[in-house]
Amino acid sequence: MSFNATLVVMAAGMGSRFGGLKQMEPIGKNGEALLDFSVYDAKKAGFTKVVFVIKHEIEKEFKAIVGARVEKVLPVEYVYQEVDKLPEGYTYLNNRKKPWGTGQAILLCRDVVKEPFVVINADDFYGASAYRQIYEQLKSDTSRYCMVGFRLANTLTENGHVSRGVCVTENGLLTDIDEVTKIKDCKYTLDDENWIELSPDTVVSMNMWGLTPDIFDYLDREFRLFLDKNIEEPKTEFYIPLVIGTLVKNGEKEVRVLASEDRWYGVTYKEDKDDVVKAIGKMVDAGQYEGM
Repeated sequence: MSFNATLVVMAAGMGSRFGGLKQMEPIGKNGEALLDFSVYDAKKAGFTKVVFVIKHEIEKEFKAIVGARVEKVLPVEYVYQEVDKLPEGYTYLNNRKKPWGTGQAILLCRDVVKEPFVVINADDFYGASAYRQIYEQLKSDTSRYCMVGFRLANTLTENGHVSRGVCVTENGLLTDIDEVTKIKDCKYTLDDENWIELSPDTVVSMNMWGLTPDIFDYLDREFRLFLDKNIEEPKTEFYIPLVIGTLVKNGEKEVRVLASEDRWYGVTYKEDKDDVVKAIGKMVDAGQYEGM
């Protein structure tokens, strides 16, 4: 029996630390971006559609460079994340320049995603096994959400700090998650002065979530609560891990954590690119991405 699942790719971020549109940065030998490899892995795992969340200002370039390639592999739809796309009754103030974060990005997919789906970042490489695991988990159990967690030490860069969702698990289920926005060398800081150590084996979220359409009602509720408190804040973001954490703590949803021991790759900073190109190149040479 076939099982339809959609891959939602969050690609609206401008890549401020990277210094450009890293979603479209060539990584593969034929000019492929990281998300081309994600789509390849997703299709092989069983995914049947791709939804790109982008901004209108990059639409033409994105569709020409990335969309045209992906459309040859899987059906594609587009959702547009903009700062003024808010629930009815809310109006943003002109002091905000960036969209409202990953939670808003997913909520905006409500009209085009009607089946179980997996959310990823456009600029992260998760590996083929992550897609297989999360697809099979969604297929076998749609009563729970799920996520692929990576070991912290496998997700760091030598070129600066990173943001990660630090997870607490029990019996394979998520019990808590905390979005930590400044981690470097397995240490994090909340005030730029005091650094607290984390175990290299700490499970962290890289925003690879397996969800079902009921998440949209929860996101709508939590986004409204967030806006009530933060609509005048120009930089505060509505993160999906915060919503998931709230649902877990309230006992509204369970989240199965699927552990990956693979190395994560991403281009958070320009200096990361060479290492990522080399790593992906080795996989291509080994035959993991035949036909790309």
